[in-house]
Amino acid sequence: MKLKRIVKWSAGAISLALLLAVFIAYWTSTNDCDRKIGAPSKPMKAIVHCEYGSPDVLKLVDVEKPTPADNQVLVRVRAASVNPLDLTIRGSLLLRPLFGMRKPKDIRLGVDYAGTVEAVGKNVTQFKPGDEVLGGKNGALAEYICVLADRAVVLKPPNVTFEQAASVPVAAITALQGLRDKGKIQPGQKVLINGASGGVGTFAVQIAKSFGTEVTGVCSTRNLDMVRSIGADHVIDYTKEDFTKTDQRYDLIFDLIGNHSFSERRRVLNPNGICVMAGVGGAGWHDGIGMRLAGELNAYVRSRFVSEKFITYIATLNKADLTILGDLMRAGNVTPVIDKTYKLNEIRDALRYLETGHARGKVVITVE
Repeated sequence: MKLKRIVKWSAGAISLALLLAVFIAYWTSTNDCDRKIGAPSKPMKAIVHCEYGSPDVLKLVDVEKPTPADNQVLVRVRAASVNPLDLTIRGSLLLRPLFGMRKPKDIRLGVDYAGTVEAVGKNVTQFKPGDEVLGGKNGALAEYICVLADRAVVLKPPNVTFEQAASVPVAAITALQGLRDKGKIQPGQKVLINGASGGVGTFAVQIAKSFGTEVTGVCSTRNLDMVRSIGADHVIDYTKEDFTKTDQRYDLIFDLIGNHSFSERRRVLNPNGICVMAGVGGAGWHDGIGMRLAGELNAYVRSRFVSEKFITYIATLNKADLTILGDLMRAGNVTPVIDKTYKLNEIRDALRYLETGHARGKVVITVE
């Protein structure tokens, strides 16, 4: 009886401590928005969000223009693009431990950018003022951004616009690393892209073709011609046909939607085939996302016991892969697909459109 009381009181104490820790973490999670800071000495425009919420929480404000350190490059941003990651502004409870419990830790928004080098640090040799570059860095939705010269920044191919270049980093690297590193893509394989008309999907179709594969794209009726135009050998209209109920078999499925069960997808994979689970359809938190996430977890676990593999991953920005993507664009093997373009002060409308889940290719922000 004494042991039971000790266990009971210990469990209660641990639970109370955890609740107290969560409470403290919640109320101490804040940002600099409430601090009274003087006007910037060298102002620039940037998008910030001091609170969680809908795109209405986004503000275009004056902040201090950054100065490059010895190993940094100062880029005048000409264009940026938005990604599902930017919709973390809504503050899903599942993600708040990472981004801030009560308020966002990082109030700046955006990752993808393209622009012109304005200044370089004294130790930078690979870039010079006037160079046109593209890359990925938090806080890219702004007039200027400072980036480390040896990280995710490369020269922009001359045959693509700033808007096209700005659509590349997150989406194209997600496609490249998913197909190459996780899918082990090989020439001659049959590859299916489920969600071929979206931001990642349009890059995935073209990258898969550059590996010499036979590509089938799955999309809606209105996007069939566009997916064909970027290189898909076959297209499937998901409103009329279910790819898991055909007689075709694939060596690799790159699944950006996650709307089929483990068994359904396994049935259309060749022996030792791979399904790379790269998304759950649409952007932001939408209806059915919880069930799809659970289904992908179930598929990952069950595939440990069969020859067909179901793999998930997190893409990472790096200079080497951006260089590869730049070479593909220079050679004309990859051409970014842009659906709509907005101005920096229209960021709210841009994210609302992205959140509908019906963007054809990328949604781009121009910075004037």
